[in-house]
Amino acid sequence: QVQLVESGGGLVQAGGSLRLSCAASGRTFSGYPMGWFRQAPGKEREFVAAISSAGGSTYYAESVKGRFTISRDNVKNTVYLQLASLRPEDTAVYYCAAKNVGGSYFSHGNYGYWGQGTQVTVSS
Repeated sequence: QVQLVESGGGLVQAGGSLRLSCAASGRTFSGYPMGWFRQAPGKEREFVAAISSAGGSTYYAESVKGRFTISRDNVKNTVYLQLASLRPEDTAVYYCAAKNVGGSYFSHGNYGYWGQGTQVTVSS
């Protein structure tokens, strides 16, 4: 099993940057693809980014492609999401998750382990 603890959220002006971190505990971190999802008030949870278990492949939602970067350090048991060129519509609670079911990287149902979420607020 994997336990996930997120940090790095906060309030930032439009155009600014944040780096979110997700620290994992457990012996099996390197075996799981990891993803980031977000949910804004009144909206559905949406896929943001994902990375394969070894870090060789990455996937992004069209809305964040070119602005956000996902990475992982399997020695430090940590996955990161670098957010740049932030927009007010990026405001949401951001969750990291470990994918434990085969299939699409884009479906939240394929992720069985979730962090507590961290709030990102982008002011205009």
